[in-house]
Amino acid sequence: MNKKFFASFALMHLKKAFLVALWFCFLTFPIMVIKVNPYEETVVWRWQNMLYVAIGSFFLYLLSQAFRAWRGAQDKKKQLRKTSQKAKKTWQHVVLHEPRFFIPVLVLLLALFAAFPLLLSAYQINIMTTALMYVVLGLGLNIVVGVAGLLDLGYVAFYAVGAYSYALLNLHFGIGFWTALPIGGLLAACFGILLGFPVLRLRGDYLAIVTLGFGEIIRLVLENWTEFSHGPSGISGVPRPGFFGMEMSLNQSISYLYYLMIALVIFTVFMVNRLQNSRIGRAWFALREDEIACQAMGIDKTKTKLMAFALGAFWAGIVGVIFAAKTTFVNPSSFTFLESAIILCIVVLGGMGSIIGVIIAALVLILLPEYLRAFADYRMLVFGATLVLMMVFRPKGLISTVQRTYRRKNA
Repeated sequence: MNKKFFASFALMHLKKAFLVALWFCFLTFPIMVIKVNPYEETVVWRWQNMLYVAIGSFFLYLLSQAFRAWRGAQDKKKQLRKTSQKAKKTWQHVVLHEPRFFIPVLVLLLALFAAFPLLLSAYQINIMTTALMYVVLGLGLNIVVGVAGLLDLGYVAFYAVGAYSYALLNLHFGIGFWTALPIGGLLAACFGILLGFPVLRLRGDYLAIVTLGFGEIIRLVLENWTEFSHGPSGISGVPRPGFFGMEMSLNQSISYLYYLMIALVIFTVFMVNRLQNSRIGRAWFALREDEIACQAMGIDKTKTKLMAFALGAFWAGIVGVIFAAKTTFVNPSSFTFLESAIILCIVVLGGMGSIIGVIIAALVLILLPEYLRAFADYRMLVFGATLVLMMVFRPKGLISTVQRTYRRKNA
Protein backbone atom coordinates (compact mmCIF):
# COMPACT_ATOMS: atom_id res chain seq x y z
CA MET A 1 0.00 0.00 0.00
CA ASN A 2 2.82 2.42 0.90
CA LYS A 3 4.65 1.61 -2.33
CA LYS A 4 1.55 2.29 -4.41
CA PHE A 5 0.94 5.57 -2.58
CA PHE A 6 4.57 6.64 -3.04
CA ALA A 7 4.47 5.73 -6.73
CA SER A 8 1.25 7.69 -7.32
CA PHE A 9 2.61 10.63 -5.31
CA ALA A 10 5.87 10.68 -7.31
CA LEU A 11 3.97 10.36 -10.61
CA MET A 12 1.72 13.28 -9.69
CA HIS A 13 4.69 15.53 -8.90
CA LEU A 14 6.48 14.49 -12.08
CA LYS A 15 3.43 15.49 -14.10
CA LYS A 16 3.21 18.83 -12.28
CA ALA A 17 6.93 19.40 -12.76
CA PHE A 18 6.53 18.76 -16.49
CA LEU A 19 3.63 21.23 -16.68
CA VAL A 20 5.59 23.81 -14.69
CA ALA A 21 8.53 23.43 -17.10
CA LEU A 22 6.19 23.98 -20.09
CA TRP A 23 4.66 27.03 -18.43
CA PHE A 24 8.03 28.60 -17.70
CA CYS A 25 9.16 27.92 -21.26
CA PHE A 26 6.07 29.75 -22.49
CA LEU A 27 6.61 32.70 -20.14
CA THR A 28 10.31 33.16 -20.88
CA PHE A 29 10.13 32.44 -24.63
CA PRO A 30 10.26 36.12 -25.77
CA ILE A 31 13.15 36.93 -23.41
CA MET A 32 15.30 33.81 -23.51
CA VAL A 33 14.82 32.57 -27.08
CA ILE A 34 14.20 35.56 -29.32
CA LYS A 35 16.99 38.10 -29.76
CA VAL A 36 16.45 40.93 -32.25
CA ASN A 37 19.40 42.78 -33.75
CA PRO A 38 17.95 46.16 -34.86
CA TYR A 39 21.10 47.23 -36.72
CA GLU A 40 21.36 44.17 -38.96
CA GLU A 41 17.56 43.62 -38.86
CA THR A 42 17.96 39.96 -38.01
CA VAL A 43 16.43 37.63 -35.45
CA VAL A 44 18.55 35.09 -33.58
CA TRP A 45 16.74 32.02 -32.22
CA ARG A 46 18.46 30.70 -29.08
CA TRP A 47 16.70 27.36 -28.62
CA GLN A 48 19.34 26.07 -26.21
CA ASN A 49 18.12 28.61 -23.65
CA MET A 50 14.66 27.02 -23.83
CA LEU A 51 16.21 23.68 -22.90
CA TYR A 52 18.04 25.25 -19.95
CA VAL A 53 14.82 26.88 -18.67
CA ALA A 54 12.86 23.62 -19.01
CA ILE A 55 15.45 21.51 -17.18
CA GLY A 56 16.03 24.14 -14.49
CA SER A 57 12.34 24.73 -13.73
CA PHE A 58 11.62 20.97 -13.77
CA PHE A 59 14.25 20.13 -11.15
CA LEU A 60 13.63 23.29 -9.12
CA TYR A 61 9.96 22.33 -8.78
CA LEU A 62 10.88 18.85 -7.59
CA LEU A 63 13.39 20.29 -5.12
CA SER A 64 10.80 22.76 -3.80
CA GLN A 65 8.29 19.96 -3.22
CA ALA A 66 10.91 17.86 -1.44
CA PHE A 67 11.82 20.86 0.72
CA ARG A 68 8.16 21.49 1.58
CA ALA A 69 7.69 17.85 2.56
CA TRP A 70 10.83 17.99 4.73
CA ARG A 71 9.73 21.26 6.32
CA GLY A 72 6.30 19.81 7.08
CA ALA A 73 7.93 16.89 8.86
CA GLN A 74 10.16 19.28 10.82
CA ASP A 75 7.15 21.40 11.83
CA LYS A 76 5.39 18.32 13.15
CA LYS A 77 8.46 17.43 15.20
CA LYS A 78 8.60 20.97 16.60
CA GLN A 79 4.95 20.81 17.58
CA LEU A 80 5.58 17.56 19.41
CA ARG A 81 8.57 19.08 21.21
CA LYS A 82 6.58 22.15 22.25
CA THR A 83 3.97 20.00 23.90
CA SER A 84 6.61 18.29 26.03
CA GLN A 85 8.90 21.23 26.83
CA LYS A 86 9.03 25.00 26.75
CA ALA A 87 9.66 26.62 23.38
CA LYS A 88 13.21 27.86 22.91
CA LYS A 89 13.95 31.47 22.07
CA THR A 90 14.63 32.18 18.41
CA TRP A 91 17.93 33.71 17.32
CA GLN A 92 16.08 36.91 16.43
CA HIS A 93 14.78 37.21 19.99
CA VAL A 94 18.25 36.51 21.38
CA VAL A 95 19.97 39.11 19.15
CA LEU A 96 17.37 41.80 19.88
CA HIS A 97 16.96 41.31 23.62
CA GLU A 98 20.25 39.87 24.93
CA PRO A 99 22.82 42.67 25.45
CA ARG A 100 25.78 40.29 25.23
CA PHE A 101 24.77 39.49 21.63
CA PHE A 102 23.07 42.75 20.69
CA ILE A 103 25.91 45.15 21.52
CA PRO A 104 28.76 43.34 19.62
CA VAL A 105 26.58 42.83 16.54
CA LEU A 106 25.53 46.50 16.58
CA VAL A 107 29.13 47.71 16.99
CA LEU A 108 30.32 45.48 14.11
CA LEU A 109 27.56 46.66 11.77
CA LEU A 110 28.17 50.31 12.64
CA ALA A 111 31.90 49.89 11.96
CA LEU A 112 31.20 48.30 8.57
CA PHE A 113 28.73 50.99 7.53
CA ALA A 114 30.99 53.77 8.81
CA ALA A 115 33.91 52.47 6.74
CA PHE A 116 31.78 52.09 3.60
CA PRO A 117 32.47 55.58 2.13
CA LEU A 118 36.20 55.20 2.77
CA LEU A 119 36.45 52.03 0.70
CA LEU A 120 34.09 52.48 -2.26
CA SER A 121 33.24 55.07 -4.89
CA ALA A 122 30.66 57.84 -4.78
CA TYR A 123 28.38 55.79 -7.06
CA GLN A 124 28.33 52.92 -4.54
CA ILE A 125 27.71 55.36 -1.68
CA ASN A 126 24.78 56.87 -3.59
CA ILE A 127 23.22 53.43 -4.12
CA MET A 128 23.63 52.56 -0.45
CA THR A 129 22.06 55.88 0.57
CA THR A 130 19.04 55.04 -1.59
CA ALA A 131 18.84 51.60 0.04
CA LEU A 132 18.93 53.19 3.51
CA MET A 133 16.12 55.54 2.47
CA TYR A 134 14.00 52.52 1.54
CA VAL A 135 14.88 50.95 4.90
CA VAL A 136 13.26 53.92 6.67
CA LEU A 137 10.30 53.87 4.26
CA GLY A 138 9.84 50.15 4.89
CA LEU A 139 9.96 50.64 8.65
CA GLY A 140 7.39 53.42 8.37
CA LEU A 141 5.00 51.34 6.27
CA ASN A 142 5.66 48.41 8.59
CA ILE A 143 3.84 50.36 11.33
CA VAL A 144 0.74 50.63 9.15
CA VAL A 145 0.73 47.28 7.34
CA GLY A 146 2.90 44.93 9.40
CA VAL A 147 1.95 45.99 12.93
CA ALA A 148 -1.54 47.54 12.64
CA GLY A 149 -2.64 45.32 9.72
CA LEU A 150 -3.96 48.21 7.57
CA LEU A 151 -3.20 47.58 3.88
CA ASP A 152 -1.96 50.90 2.49
CA LEU A 153 -1.25 51.06 -1.26
CA GLY A 154 -0.90 54.86 -1.38
CA TYR A 155 2.08 55.23 0.94
CA VAL A 156 4.07 57.03 -1.76
CA ALA A 157 1.69 60.01 -1.38
CA PHE A 158 3.21 60.87 2.02
CA TYR A 159 6.66 60.46 0.48
CA ALA A 160 5.68 63.03 -2.17
CA VAL A 161 4.27 65.41 0.46
CA GLY A 162 7.61 65.47 2.28
CA ALA A 163 9.63 66.00 -0.92
CA TYR A 164 7.41 68.79 -2.23
CA SER A 165 7.24 70.42 1.20
CA TYR A 166 10.99 71.01 1.18
CA ALA A 167 11.10 71.99 -2.50
CA LEU A 168 8.24 74.51 -2.26
CA LEU A 169 9.25 75.96 1.11
CA ASN A 170 12.77 76.51 -0.16
CA LEU A 171 11.56 77.93 -3.46
CA HIS A 172 9.12 80.47 -2.01
CA PHE A 173 10.47 81.18 1.48
CA GLY A 174 14.12 80.13 1.34
CA ILE A 175 13.71 77.60 4.18
CA GLY A 176 16.73 75.33 4.60
CA PHE A 177 16.98 71.57 4.93
CA TRP A 178 17.10 71.26 8.71
CA THR A 179 14.07 73.52 9.17
CA ALA A 180 12.11 71.74 6.44
CA LEU A 181 12.91 68.26 7.80
CA PRO A 182 10.45 68.27 10.74
CA ILE A 183 7.96 70.39 8.78
CA GLY A 184 7.84 67.82 5.98
CA GLY A 185 7.32 64.99 8.47
CA LEU A 186 4.54 66.85 10.30
CA LEU A 187 2.77 67.80 7.05
CA ALA A 188 2.89 64.17 5.92
CA ALA A 189 1.50 63.10 9.33
CA CYS A 190 -1.38 65.56 8.86
CA PHE A 191 -2.11 64.03 5.46
CA GLY A 192 -2.00 60.60 7.13
CA ILE A 193 -4.70 61.71 9.57
CA LEU A 194 -6.74 63.14 6.69
CA LEU A 195 -6.51 59.77 4.95
CA GLY A 196 -7.28 57.90 8.16
CA PHE A 197 -10.62 59.57 8.87
CA PRO A 198 -12.48 58.41 5.71
CA VAL A 199 -11.18 54.82 5.95
CA LEU A 200 -11.92 54.13 9.63
CA ARG A 201 -14.76 51.76 8.74
CA LEU A 202 -12.94 50.04 5.87
CA ARG A 203 -10.72 46.98 5.94
CA GLY A 204 -9.04 44.55 3.57
CA ASP A 205 -9.50 45.09 -0.18
CA TYR A 206 -11.72 48.16 0.27
CA LEU A 207 -9.05 49.87 2.36
CA ALA A 208 -6.41 49.03 -0.25
CA ILE A 209 -8.52 50.54 -3.06
CA VAL A 210 -9.16 53.78 -1.16
CA THR A 211 -5.51 54.26 -0.20
CA LEU A 212 -4.47 53.49 -3.79
CA GLY A 213 -6.87 56.18 -5.00
CA PHE A 214 -5.48 58.63 -2.44
CA GLY A 215 -1.93 58.08 -3.71
CA GLU A 216 -2.99 58.62 -7.31
CA ILE A 217 -4.96 61.77 -6.39
CA ILE A 218 -1.87 63.33 -4.79
CA ARG A 219 0.26 62.50 -7.84
CA LEU A 220 -2.31 63.86 -10.30
CA VAL A 221 -2.73 67.07 -8.29
CA LEU A 222 1.03 67.63 -8.33
CA GLU A 223 1.13 66.90 -12.05
CA ASN A 224 -1.77 69.13 -13.12
CA TRP A 225 -1.68 72.05 -10.65
CA THR A 226 1.06 73.86 -12.51
CA GLU A 227 0.81 77.13 -10.59
CA PHE A 228 1.45 75.31 -7.31
CA SER A 229 3.86 72.47 -8.10
CA HIS A 230 5.28 73.50 -11.53
CA GLY A 231 3.52 70.49 -13.06
CA PRO A 232 5.43 67.69 -14.88
CA SER A 233 8.53 69.87 -15.25
CA GLY A 234 9.06 69.68 -11.48
CA ILE A 235 11.22 71.87 -9.23
CA SER A 236 14.98 71.95 -9.68
CA GLY A 237 17.80 73.51 -7.70
CA VAL A 238 16.75 72.09 -4.33
CA PRO A 239 19.77 72.66 -2.04
CA ARG A 240 21.60 69.79 -0.38
CA PRO A 241 21.81 69.64 3.43
CA GLY A 242 24.47 71.86 4.98
CA PHE A 243 26.74 71.40 7.97
CA PHE A 244 27.10 74.62 9.98
CA GLY A 245 27.51 76.67 6.80
CA MET A 246 30.52 74.69 5.53
CA GLU A 247 31.08 74.48 1.77
CA MET A 248 31.22 70.86 0.63
CA SER A 249 32.11 69.30 -2.71
CA LEU A 250 29.80 66.83 -4.46
CA ASN A 251 31.60 63.77 -3.07
CA GLN A 252 31.66 65.24 0.43
CA SER A 253 27.94 66.03 0.32
CA ILE A 254 27.19 62.47 -0.87
CA SER A 255 29.16 61.01 2.05
CA TYR A 256 27.53 63.48 4.46
CA LEU A 257 24.06 62.47 3.30
CA TYR A 258 25.04 58.80 3.68
CA TYR A 259 26.06 59.28 7.31
CA LEU A 260 22.90 61.29 7.88
CA MET A 261 20.84 58.35 6.62
CA ILE A 262 22.69 55.95 8.94
CA ALA A 263 21.78 58.18 11.88
CA LEU A 264 18.15 58.33 10.71
CA VAL A 265 17.99 54.52 10.34
CA ILE A 266 19.32 54.03 13.89
CA PHE A 267 16.83 56.57 15.25
CA THR A 268 13.96 54.96 13.31
CA VAL A 269 14.81 51.44 14.49
CA PHE A 270 14.96 52.67 18.09
CA MET A 271 11.65 54.50 17.85
CA VAL A 272 9.79 51.73 16.00
CA ASN A 273 11.04 49.12 18.46
CA ARG A 274 9.92 51.24 21.41
CA LEU A 275 6.55 51.86 19.76
CA GLN A 276 5.98 48.14 19.19
CA ASN A 277 6.71 47.40 22.86
CA SER A 278 4.53 50.25 24.12
CA ARG A 279 0.83 50.30 24.93
CA ILE A 280 -0.09 51.70 21.50
CA GLY A 281 2.07 49.00 19.87
CA ARG A 282 0.20 46.23 21.67
CA ALA A 283 -3.04 47.89 20.58
CA TRP A 284 -1.82 47.82 16.95
CA PHE A 285 -1.03 44.11 17.19
CA ALA A 286 -4.46 43.45 18.69
CA LEU A 287 -6.06 45.48 15.90
CA ARG A 288 -4.22 43.41 13.31
CA GLU A 289 -5.28 40.08 14.77
CA ASP A 290 -8.97 40.81 15.42
CA GLU A 291 -10.50 44.25 15.08
CA ILE A 292 -13.81 43.34 16.73
CA ALA A 293 -12.15 41.69 19.74
CA CYS A 294 -9.78 44.65 20.00
CA GLN A 295 -12.70 47.06 20.23
CA ALA A 296 -14.50 44.78 22.69
CA MET A 297 -11.48 44.94 25.00
CA GLY A 298 -11.93 48.70 25.31
CA ILE A 299 -9.28 49.87 22.80
CA ASP A 300 -10.20 53.06 20.95
CA LYS A 301 -10.18 51.86 17.35
CA THR A 302 -10.35 55.37 15.88
CA LYS A 303 -7.38 56.67 17.87
CA THR A 304 -5.35 53.51 17.21
CA LYS A 305 -5.84 53.63 13.44
CA LEU A 306 -5.15 57.35 13.19
CA MET A 307 -1.95 56.97 15.23
CA ALA A 308 -0.78 54.22 12.87
CA PHE A 309 -1.47 56.29 9.75
CA ALA A 310 0.07 59.45 11.23
CA LEU A 311 3.28 57.83 12.50
CA GLY A 312 3.77 55.80 9.33
CA ALA A 313 3.27 58.91 7.20
CA PHE A 314 5.68 60.92 9.40
CA TRP A 315 8.63 58.71 8.45
CA ALA A 316 7.66 58.86 4.76
CA GLY A 317 7.62 62.67 4.95
CA ILE A 318 11.06 62.74 6.57
CA VAL A 319 12.51 60.52 3.84
CA GLY A 320 10.75 62.63 1.20
CA VAL A 321 12.63 65.73 2.40
CA ILE A 322 15.92 63.78 2.24
CA PHE A 323 15.01 62.53 -1.25
CA ALA A 324 14.50 66.10 -2.48
CA ALA A 325 17.84 67.12 -0.97
CA LYS A 326 19.62 64.10 -2.45
CA THR A 327 18.38 64.48 -6.03
CA THR A 328 18.09 68.33 -5.92
CA PHE A 329 15.06 67.87 -8.20
CA VAL A 330 11.49 66.64 -7.67
CA ASN A 331 8.69 65.93 -10.13
CA PRO A 332 5.51 63.81 -9.98
CA SER A 333 6.97 60.93 -12.02
CA SER A 334 9.15 59.99 -9.02
CA PHE A 335 6.06 59.11 -6.94
CA THR A 336 4.14 56.52 -8.93
CA PHE A 337 2.29 53.45 -7.68
CA LEU A 338 5.39 51.36 -8.42
CA GLU A 339 7.15 53.03 -5.49
CA SER A 340 4.33 52.03 -3.13
CA ALA A 341 4.48 48.48 -4.50
CA ILE A 342 8.23 48.25 -3.89
CA ILE A 343 7.90 49.50 -0.32
CA LEU A 344 5.04 47.05 0.30
CA CYS A 345 7.19 44.22 -1.11
CA ILE A 346 9.90 45.17 1.38
CA VAL A 347 7.45 44.83 4.28
CA VAL A 348 5.94 41.54 3.07
CA LEU A 349 9.24 39.87 2.15
CA GLY A 350 10.95 41.03 5.32
CA GLY A 351 8.17 39.75 7.56
CA MET A 352 5.08 41.53 8.80
CA GLY A 353 6.07 43.49 11.89
CA SER A 354 9.72 42.38 11.82
CA ILE A 355 12.28 45.18 12.08
CA ILE A 356 15.34 43.11 11.14
CA GLY A 357 13.44 41.46 8.29
CA VAL A 358 12.40 44.81 6.80
CA ILE A 359 16.00 46.09 6.94
CA ILE A 360 17.37 42.99 5.18
CA ALA A 361 14.56 42.97 2.60
CA ALA A 362 15.10 46.66 1.77
CA LEU A 363 18.82 46.15 1.25
CA VAL A 364 18.22 43.06 -0.92
CA LEU A 365 15.42 44.50 -3.06
CA ILE A 366 17.18 47.81 -3.72
CA LEU A 367 20.76 46.59 -4.07
CA LEU A 368 20.07 43.39 -6.01
CA PRO A 369 18.84 45.06 -9.26
CA GLU A 370 21.77 47.49 -9.16
CA TYR A 371 24.42 44.83 -8.72
CA LEU A 372 22.84 42.64 -11.41
CA ARG A 373 23.47 45.25 -14.10
CA ALA A 374 26.18 42.94 -15.48
CA PHE A 375 23.31 40.62 -16.47
CA ALA A 376 21.47 43.40 -18.25
CA ASP A 377 19.31 41.06 -20.35
CA TYR A 378 18.27 38.83 -17.48
CA ARG A 379 18.50 40.90 -14.28
CA MET A 380 14.74 41.52 -14.00
CA LEU A 381 14.16 37.80 -14.65
CA VAL A 382 16.56 36.94 -11.83
CA PHE A 383 14.92 39.57 -9.62
CA GLY A 384 11.42 38.15 -10.26
CA ALA A 385 12.63 34.57 -9.73
CA THR A 386 14.14 35.63 -6.39
CA LEU A 387 10.77 37.02 -5.27
CA VAL A 388 8.99 33.83 -6.35
CA LEU A 389 11.48 31.64 -4.49
CA MET A 390 11.04 33.79 -1.39
CA MET A 391 7.28 33.31 -1.48
CA VAL A 392 7.69 29.54 -1.94
CA PHE A 393 10.34 28.87 0.70
CA ARG A 394 9.68 31.70 3.19
CA PRO A 395 5.99 32.61 2.91
CA LYS A 396 6.06 34.45 6.27
CA GLY A 397 8.99 36.61 5.20
CA LEU A 398 12.71 36.48 5.77
CA ILE A 399 12.32 36.83 9.54
CA SER A 400 8.93 36.24 11.08
CA THR A 401 7.90 38.19 14.17
CA VAL A 402 8.52 36.71 17.58
CA GLN A 403 5.28 35.90 19.37
CA ARG A 404 5.19 37.96 22.52
CA THR A 405 4.44 36.22 25.81
CA TYR A 406 3.69 38.08 29.04
CA ARG A 407 4.07 36.44 32.44
CA ARG A 408 3.78 37.68 35.97
CA LYS A 409 7.06 37.87 37.87
CA ASN A 410 5.59 36.09 40.88
CA ALA A 411 4.00 33.33 38.79
